[in-house]
Amino acid sequence: MTAELLQINSDIAPPLDPSSSLYSAREPALGRIGALETRLAVSRREIEAAQTIRYRIFVEEMGAQLPPQAMRLGRDIDAFDEICDHLIVLDTGIDGQSHEQIVATYRILRHDVAFANGGFYSASEFEIAPFLARHPGKKFMELGRSCVLPAYRTKRTVELLWQGNWAYALKHGLEVMFGCGSFPGRYPELHALALSFLHHNNLAKDEWSVRALPQHHRDMDLMPPEAVNAKRALMAMPPLIKGYLRLGAMVGDGAVVDHAFGTTDVLIVLPVESISTRYLNYYGADAQRFAC
Repeated sequence: MTAELLQINSDIAPPLDPSSSLYSAREPALGRIGALETRLAVSRREIEAAQTIRYRIFVEEMGAQLPPQAMRLGRDIDAFDEICDHLIVLDTGIDGQSHEQIVATYRILRHDVAFANGGFYSASEFEIAPFLARHPGKKFMELGRSCVLPAYRTKRTVELLWQGNWAYALKHGLEVMFGCGSFPGRYPELHALALSFLHHNNLAKDEWSVRALPQHHRDMDLMPPEAVNAKRALMAMPPLIKGYLRLGAMVGDGAVVDHAFGTTDVLIVLPVESISTRYLNYYGADAQRFAC
């Protein structure tokens, strides 16, 4: 990530431009389960509603400290919102307009868009450039800002978010998913069991290896392998990270403390070719249909 983009990212992004590529014709659904539907946001109101949900989760629930203007607006905003696609889940059973039906969101940044705009968000914490350079022919997608309203934190909602991401990857021919996964709190030592399990069992190696930036690197190897109880470690894992592990994900070397958001971050790396066959079979038919 360039210094210029990092500087932009430290400030509030300008108002969303309705003439930008974010405002295309209505996007088709990328998945449906019952009354829940997932697709990309297509209007200022929908993106601002997603930002409001992010604020509710990150600030009101988790205690994040955002820039002053974001705190006044009650929306989590940064410059990346201008260039990312915003995956949303809507409960169509709620009376009202689409922006009033949003119950979950994910932010997606495609490889080509990132390269045209200075880099990926996670490059502020991890050594992304050498990681990408080892895969010059592959197309990446960065996932971030995952939020689900408390009443919708169910297996069904998580499955729909994943189906949306998978259909999106198929639609754009993307081959590698990556992004920060977060543990609550600023003290990695409180997550010694889970972090040690990830380090000993799921560390990305060789061509997929990626490290936290030296100035931010915090050790994940906090317990010896023989002291790590796998069942307890998985129980202590945030649901999102545990879900990625089920798909076949790896993690980067080293955690990073995000002081503004009050989290301990690890980098999740998930090559599409590594996704567990049973999950491909589970989502494949619907994802292929919605990707067309």
